[in-house]
Amino acid sequence: MEFTIRPEQPSDYRETEQMTREAFWNQYAPGCCEHYLLHIMRECPAFLPELDLVAVRGGRIVGNVVSLKALLFGDDGNEYEVLTLGPISVLPDCQRQGIGAGLIRRTREIARRLGYRAILLCGDPDYYSRQGFLPAERLNIRTADNQYAAALQVCELWDGALSGAAGRYVEDPVYAVAEDAVAAFDKGFAPKEKISATASQRRFQQLAAMCRAAD
Repeated sequence: MEFTIRPEQPSDYRETEQMTREAFWNQYAPGCCEHYLLHIMRECPAFLPELDLVAVRGGRIVGNVVSLKALLFGDDGNEYEVLTLGPISVLPDCQRQGIGAGLIRRTREIARRLGYRAILLCGDPDYYSRQGFLPAERLNIRTADNQYAAALQVCELWDGALSGAAGRYVEDPVYAVAEDAVAAFDKGFAPKEKISATASQRRFQQLAAMCRAAD
């Protein structure tokens, strides 16, 4: 079945948060925090409403992506404004059907029109390499604590957009959510079983460990 992509509206917020919870539950840790993160991101100064998109199929929201402003602190002493993509979510029964790819593609189109240089994220290279991303290390881009991280991916929005922009990528502090705040917010949703040691959690832990200090 086809899907459409449109901007998220305030009337969508609760449905999108519920969908995001379903998409991320037990994926990276027992339970999830992404629905709470989405909830607080909308009030963040770095949030870009133009890049808050939902995918709709059959009258229901089946996917969502958001992006925030971020910075590259260049080794040349300059600061480069870029974007952080995520969370991006698709309902489990709608995954592997091109919805996530469609949301990323639309995000790239809009971000390019807005004049941004690049999009960065932390995610599985096996997936994001198929969506136009490459390891940030190839452009000598490191994490905020000056580490090369296997999960850190970058997509330039035009050829050479980050030429000479090697440096440290710093995402917005909103991503560092507090566990007690997540737990309190989650009480407003139907209870779900938390499961440990899933295959996706093991993959996440593997990628998180694949870091090395820059020389």
